[in-house]
Parts: sequence; C-alpha cells; structure tokens
Amino acid sequence: MSTQASFSLRGRNPDVLTCIANLSNDEVFTPPDFANRILDTLAQAWAADHGGADLWADKTVRFLDPFTKSGIFLREITTRLTKGLAQEIPNLQERVNHILTKQVFGIGITRLTSLLARRSVYCSKHAHGKHSIAKSFESDAGNIWFERIEHTWGNGKCSFCGASQTALDRGAGLETHAYAFIHTDKIKTRMAELFGTDMQFDVIIGNPPYQLNDGGYGTSAAPIYQLFVEQAKTLEPRYLSMIIPARWFSGGKGLDEFRESMLGDNRLRSIDDFLSAADVFPGVGLKGGVCYFLWNRDHPGSCQVTTRFKDWPVSTASRPLLEAGADVFIRFNEGLSILKKVVAVESGESASLSLPKSKRFDRLVSSRKPFGLETTFKGKARGRAGDVMVYQNGGTGYVARNSISAGEHLIDGRCQEFCVLRSVK
Repeated sequence: MSTQASFSLRGRNPDVLTCIANLSNDEVFTPPDFANRILDTLAQAWAADHGGADLWADKTVRFLDPFTKSGIFLREITTRLTKGLAQEIPNLQERVNHILTKQVFGIGITRLTSLLARRSVYCSKHAHGKHSIAKSFESDAGNIWFERIEHTWGNGKCSFCGASQTALDRGAGLETHAYAFIHTDKIKTRMAELFGTDMQFDVIIGNPPYQLNDGGYGTSAAPIYQLFVEQAKTLEPRYLSMIIPARWFSGGKGLDEFRESMLGDNRLRSIDDFLSAADVFPGVGLKGGVCYFLWNRDHPGSCQVTTRFKDWPVSTASRPLLEAGADVFIRFNEGLSILKKVVAVESGESASLSLPKSKRFDRLVSSRKPFGLETTFKGKARGRAGDVMVYQNGGTGYVARNSISAGEHLIDGRCQEFCVLRSVK
C-alpha cells in the first residue's frame, strides 16, 4: 500500500474543503459537517430498512453525485466505505480500488469543479496519475465525468433548463452552465454512455445548482433544482437525498407542478428544514431557507418533518405532507392544529367558532401576477371608457381591458373586498 493512499485516507486537520469560497448563491459548496449529517440520515434509513445492517459495509452499493462541486459527498462516502469494508476486503489498496472503481461515481458541473472533485476523491486531478490513490483507472476522469455540454436553444431559451440564450450563449471561452444530468430526455441512456451499461444506482445524493438567468427583468432567474430532483427519480434509485432551497414549500417561480408532485409522493420520508440558510451555508443569502430530504423508493409512509432555526427548540413530527384543506406544505408543525381548526369551522364541524369564508386569508390575497401583469407594469396616465384602472406601485394607471390575460372574473367583483382592478365608466 502506498504512503500516498495511507496519507489521503487518514484524518484531515484542517479540512481544506471548509475554507473554499462559494461560487455563487446558485452553486453553493456543501460544508463537510453538513454533508456528514446527511450521510448519517441516509445510513439510519438504510439500517431501518435492512434489519440494522451497516450501509458502509456493503461492497455492492453504488453512489452517484450527479452535480458534484467540491467532491465532499464522494470523499466522505469513500472514507466511510474504506472503514466499513475493512473486514471484507482487508488489503487497503484493493479496498480503495474497489470503492473508487465500482461504488463511487460523480458528474462535475463545470470543468473547474470536476478537477476539484477528483482532487478531493482521488488526491489527484488525474484519476490515473501517479499521485492518485486509485490504481485501476485508464482515463484522467476516472468515475468523475465532465465534458462541455451546450444548451438547446429555442425562442431565446434552453428547451431543457429554461436558461436565457442572451445570458449564457457566450462562446467557447466561458462555461455554459448546461448541466449534463438535466440536458437530456433519456437519462438512463446517458448514464450508460458515461459509466457503462447496467448502471443502476442505489443512492443519488448531493447539492444541485439552484437557479439560472431566465432572461427576465434585471437579475431575474428561474429555479432549476427541481429539474435535478425529477431527473434523479427517473433513474429509480433506492434512496435519493438532496439539499435544495425551501421556497418550493409554498411558492417559487414555475414550481407549482414540482410542489404538487413532491407533496403527493409518500416516498418522501424525511425533510430537515432550516429556516435560515445561513445556518447551513454561512454568508450565503438564500431567502426562505433550505432543506434536505430523503426519498425512499421501497418504503413509502408518513414524512418526518424537522424544523430548525438558530437556537429555537427543534420541532419534529411524523405527518402527511399535504394536509386536508391545504394545497401547500405547512412548514411549522405547530401550525397544523391551527389549520385543522379553520378547516373544521369551514366544514361546519366546529360549533364553537364562527368564521365567514370571505374573511379567510386565502380569500383576501392572490397568487403572483393574478391578472397576468408583470410586477414592473405601469399603466397609462389617462384612461378611456372601457379601460381598467390599475392600483399600481406609486398610484394608479390604466390599461385596455383586452390586455388583461388572467383573472378577468376578479375585475369589479363585489365579493372581492380588496380588488386590484376597476373598470372605467
């Protein structure tokens, strides 16, 4: 066994991956401690499903990080397997070779991060280089793949991820941010092309890119993390765990179908919710917080929801993700009793309380762009007969009624105590 492999697999102090600055708020490096927390959750689920068996002592399990950046998940998985398989594969070099060639796989999101991930996992940016702890690879990439992928443009946007052509069609000298994992409608075929045939992954885990510029006003960006979750489910792993922004719980641009799918999926077995993203990613501004989830293909059931915020007491409850009378995720476990009381009043089951439906909060507020008007919309200063008066930021304006593309039934509606639009008489 080489001294290089021995050195690379012992404890690291300090850990260089705790010191690397994030690429952006869109592509965030996972702190090592947090990655290990997620791996602990995975190991606990595996043990519960397999009669107490140790996940890290199974030499047949395959792991995939399809959007690796620093390589932290793959590195920590390798470390755990190296310890766990010591009895079954006593020779350290043989054990390391087996783990890195048969069990641990990754896809880099950029050329830079692919090199960083290989350095973290193989101790060399070249998998078959002289300093690499893996001794069986014949390519530089090893099992951490990266090649430049181009967007598929149509009408100014990418047909796969929705990225703006104006923002990201920048020539060969710059990264395209066209991520290989989601830029295909035949993901199983792509996995076979990258890693060989019959590539069934038991665990897909990681921290995907969060959003891309969508060509909207200013710095407008559309979320893309949901595309990675959906694509990963298509591969049918036994377990799926990702860190994603928590805005999908109730809002987020273009996330309605994703939210409906997630909340209706009883294979989503745990959600750890962090109200402040800074508690996970120091110095990163992500409004709405972040969460990580565990999806369990073969063992559906209720979801264990855990809420954390700074020094507040941790709240945990096992419950359905979608409660009766709600079409969004109730983020706080303590809020469930309030919801159930309101639903009971509305259904007439509660005689002790009275609440007119017109006074319910969801009757007084609407979704984003209820009339199809952009948030930056400014109406004409003067209106003509038949125009609609808009109560807009800074006062009022006017717009032709046939320009209203949504919510026409709300205009002049007497049932709406706070209507946004009024017709000009």
